[in-house]
Amino acid sequence: MKEYALAGTKRAESGKKAAKQFRAQGLVPANLMTKEGAKAFTVKLTDVRNLLYTSQVYAVKLNIDGEECLAVLKEAQFGPVNEELYHLDFQKFNADEEITVAIPVKLEGFAEGVKAGGKLVKQVRSLNVKGLYNNIPERLVIDVTPIELGKTLNVAALKFDNLEIVTAPSVIVAGVKATRASRQQA
Repeated sequence: MKEYALAGTKRAESGKKAAKQFRAQGLVPANLMTKEGAKAFTVKLTDVRNLLYTSQVYAVKLNIDGEECLAVLKEAQFGPVNEELYHLDFQKFNADEEITVAIPVKLEGFAEGVKAGGKLVKQVRSLNVKGLYNNIPERLVIDVTPIELGKTLNVAALKFDNLEIVTAPSVIVAGVKATRASRQQA
C-alpha cells in the first residue's frame, strides 16, 4: 500500500458556521478517529485532492501540528449540489494491527466464455479486505480465465495471501453474459 503525506492543523471551533469559514479559506474540516476519541483538525483542500481523486488506496501519514500517525481515509462527505468537499474522516491505526479497507479490483485474463462469443462484465469496482497495511496490495488482480459462458465468479472463490476478504462471499465479482452472436452459434 502506498503512503501519502498530509499535514493538518488542530481546530478548536466546530459547527456549521466554523466549517463554512474553514471552507471559505480553502481548508477542509476533518476528524481523526482513535481509540481515545476523535481529534478535530483541518487540511488544505489542495493537499487532499490527490488523495481523493484517484483509484489508489493510500496509508496516510498524518502530521497534525507535529504529531505524526498512520491513518486511512474512511469517509469523504461532499455537498449535494456543487459536490464541494465538506468533511473528511480518518481512522488511526498502528503498523502492527490489521485494518479494513476497500481495494480496487483488476480483472486479468481471457475468459473461456468470451472465447465462445460472450461478454465479460465486471460487477464490483472494489472489495473490502482486512490485513496488515504492509500486506495490502494496490490492486486485487483477479484471473477470469476459467469463467465460462453464462457463469459468474463469486467472492467465495477468491483467495489472497495474508489477506482476509471481508466482502460477503455471495457477491459476484465478474461474469460472462451471453450475447446475440453467442446464442446464434449454439
